[in-house]
Amino acid sequence: MDDGFTAIAHPARRALIGELAERNDQTLFELTIRLLERHGLPLTRQAVAKHVGVLKEAGVVTVSTRGRTTIHHLHAGALAPVRDWFARLPEAGATRIENPTEHPITSTREQP
Repeated sequence: MDDGFTAIAHPARRALIGELAERNDQTLFELTIRLLERHGLPLTRQAVAKHVGVLKEAGVVTVSTRGRTTIHHLHAGALAPVRDWFARLPEAGATRIENPTEHPITSTREQP
């Protein structure tokens, strides 16, 4: 499961997963352009390649070669342990304070 959390730990990797989920089978160049245009992430191809490498190590991305082109494929099933872990958490609303004025933060310092 740690590999799955490592995969989603960085915003660029989460964006890559999202891009491949939306449109699978992309080249590194396509992914780099989409990260810039759609997410405002100005990463070099080398930086994107490093993030893709982390995703490959975690089993989230696989690659195939078509001629001289490397194509990246999403294997979302590798994130199932992470999805299952999040599913066991309570609803976000159940742990949120509905009215923060009912729960004032106390301080030992006197207010001016």
